[in-house]
Amino acid sequence: MSDPLIIVGSGMAGLGLARQVRARDARRTITLITADSGSDYSKPLLSTGFAKGMPPERLAMRSPIDVADALQMTMRTHTRVDTIDPRTQTLAIGAERLPYGDLVLATGAAPSAPFTVADEVRDRVFTINDLDDYRRFHDVLSHHGGVARVARVAIVGAGLVGCEFADDLLAGGHRVALVAPEQTPLARLLPPPLGQVLGAALSKSGADLRLGRSLAQLQRDDEALSLVLDDGEALPADLVLIATGLSPRTALAETAGLAVSEEGIQTDRYLATAQPGIHALGDCACVAGLNAMYVQPLQASAKALAATLTGTPTPVAYGAWPVLVKTPSCPVVALPPRQAPVRWRIEGEGDDLSALAEDENGYLQGFALTGACVRRKVELARVAPPLLP
Repeated sequence: MSDPLIIVGSGMAGLGLARQVRARDARRTITLITADSGSDYSKPLLSTGFAKGMPPERLAMRSPIDVADALQMTMRTHTRVDTIDPRTQTLAIGAERLPYGDLVLATGAAPSAPFTVADEVRDRVFTINDLDDYRRFHDVLSHHGGVARVARVAIVGAGLVGCEFADDLLAGGHRVALVAPEQTPLARLLPPPLGQVLGAALSKSGADLRLGRSLAQLQRDDEALSLVLDDGEALPADLVLIATGLSPRTALAETAGLAVSEEGIQTDRYLATAQPGIHALGDCACVAGLNAMYVQPLQASAKALAATLTGTPTPVAYGAWPVLVKTPSCPVVALPPRQAPVRWRIEGEGDDLSALAEDENGYLQGFALTGACVRRKVELARVAPPLLP
């Protein structure tokens, strides 16, 4: 029998790898360990559920029991790995010591808040990074707003997650305020003229944009909350959704003495760490100096690593894969350049804009598109450089 493969994490990376390995090897022993419920779901759908009236149980495609049966593997849910001992190739789970042949860390990334949430408001402040988070938020949201079930939700952060949830909650009939220090939404993906187009669309849909503003304090106000902004204004809300970015989960890797940084667990193009038998995958991994927290790089990595783990060493490569932002009020597609461009060349008019990121020689390094211009994504992706050649 082959050495056991243990995967830590049941998100798109962990489950995707398990499927790929099983497709190539029907016999290998696979154990998947996860700190959450282990349900099989599509994470991108989390920010589309409120517009569609989707309760959490409808987002879960298969239960962990069904997943384990289908892949003929062991799945341990609500289980946390305490430490890794590379010398003995074992995991510590309480008093238990679990041996592995190959270990894959697919621990994902955790929401990162630039402020501390006080205990007295904690029950009204949320992040949504997985199905369990969505379930908790959905449950509380459904009990707010009286008969109309219209809640006031303040979203802190105007990046990808903040904008997608703002659009989704507005479409679901809720009142949304968007607070962020940047002057325009999606500032890391869009140059200002395109960010202004998205901001105008969100405003037209009913969003109260408080951009160029920071949160100074969160206060309890009877059954509601009050967000005190940096200019002293108090913004009322029933619930707060924090969407201020993600940080790779690297704590477990550090127990094994693995090289980590703010970008994640350091791996080579084979997703291998410096410790024999240990790999990292998905949002927690920094592959050859790049952490691309998007679906297509994750899927490519899972496919390449499955080949490596089943006897065909395969380096991963990332193409020029644009990000499709789920904001139906304003279609947005972006391929962010790896380095800050020398210039953005803006084309189009009105809500239909193309922004081309160019280097000093005029070569395309990335792009951003809004409105009808999103149809250019295939054309431009063909000539843009790959994320990881």
